[in-house]
Amino acid sequence: KKAYVAAAVPSACGKTNLAMMNPTLPGWKIETVGDDIAWMKFGVDGRLYAINPEYGFFGVAPGTSVKSNPNAMRSIESNAIFTNCALTPDGDVWWEEMSDAPPAHLTDWLRRPWTPDAGRRSSHPNARFTAPARQCPVISPDWENPAGVPISAILFGGRRAGVVPLVNEALSWRHGTFLGSIMSSETTAAATGAVGTLRHDPFAMLPFCGYHMGDYFAHWLKIGDRADARKLPQIYYVNWFRKGADGQFMWPGYGENSRVLKWVFERVIGTGKAVDTPIGRLPAPGALDISGLRIADDRLAELLRVDVEGWIAELPGIRTHLEKFGSRLPLGLRDELVGLEKRLQAAAVGAGR
Repeated sequence: KKAYVAAAVPSACGKTNLAMMNPTLPGWKIETVGDDIAWMKFGVDGRLYAINPEYGFFGVAPGTSVKSNPNAMRSIESNAIFTNCALTPDGDVWWEEMSDAPPAHLTDWLRRPWTPDAGRRSSHPNARFTAPARQCPVISPDWENPAGVPISAILFGGRRAGVVPLVNEALSWRHGTFLGSIMSSETTAAATGAVGTLRHDPFAMLPFCGYHMGDYFAHWLKIGDRADARKLPQIYYVNWFRKGADGQFMWPGYGENSRVLKWVFERVIGTGKAVDTPIGRLPAPGALDISGLRIADDRLAELLRVDVEGWIAELPGIRTHLEKFGSRLPLGLRDELVGLEKRLQAAAVGAGR
């Protein structure tokens, strides 16, 4: 069986790695339609279909390696363009984390001599690569299908060190729209502003939406109103970047994210188990396939825990964020915020007892 998933996450938060993933789960295969843009419309069957309007891939270079994204590395072996990367003595490119050990000598992105003890990066943190999508070894045979591909699930997410669990299923299309409207991420070099600060980035569209974002929210809600709810994609919120008290990532990410996609797939077809929480539905105990993965039980429990106090602490910031849209904030999203507050307060009272 095959299911198509669309994802909206800010720049440098894992889109390309997700699109070209090498699954760690036996028997599972990933094909990509694209890594950046999806244009969606309803098909004659009432489902949402998506096409990739781009000809190639455009990814952040630093951090990309054979370990993190082998299919991206294979895609850029030829016919590729690189920006703001370092150069090796023989004219090849290099960037941070491309290899375990850096070359002894490089020319950095500002054309200065560079060595590992230079005390600065060789490549700009937002250095990029681009290459034709047809060169990707896992490109889907449907990637240029003018009819598009039917979308079964939509993922939202960002880079959050705390509060946000590994995966969370929206309670409804309206609730999923609300989750998209309050998306937040710790900024990277691919975003304007100080790196590491928390920024709301609704639907990962902050740099791209050309009209009032309140109207954009309303458009999503109208899609839900006009469609058969049984045919709409299910919406999920993911966070690969949760950190523990030691400051280290709690989830291995990359190909292990296939375990989350498996649960999403099982939820779509009706076999995956979930538990209701104040923020949505999370995998039930044992529902996330961790076979062959060495992860402590307490760490997995923390990844899937609803941090009620943390969410309550975020409510004022969420409210301030939504107030920016004034009278054009749809009433449905105001109602979703009230509902979230009530569910969290009830959970807090229950925990106090």
